[in-house]
Amino acid sequence: MLQQFIGIFIIFFFLSKLFWQKKKKYISANEFIFWFIFWIVALLSIIFLKQIDKIVAQFGFSSSGIEILLYLAVVMLFYFIFRLRLRFEKIEKQLTKIIREISLKKYDE
Repeated sequence: MLQQFIGIFIIFFFLSKLFWQKKKKYISANEFIFWFIFWIVALLSIIFLKQIDKIVAQFGFSSSGIEILLYLAVVMLFYFIFRLRLRFEKIEKQLTKIIREISLKKYDE
């Protein structure tokens, strides 16, 4: 129970920082919505951990609900890393194209 309170406290801290960043306009509205939903889902996962354990047990998994949530979090992290890598690749291609155009313009002059 103490662990849940600590987790909830940490999430409320991150939510307060999120609202502060939105107020100072350090993040966009889309980023705010994404992170707000992320932290609310995390909060609900902590609050309803016992129910998640029961649901996981009904599906026949031998592990606890928190382990399943951890597995899902790792999968999500790998997905976000993959998306980030794709975005970097796109930026790198655009940068290469721009540099090539600049160098060709300088060569023509």
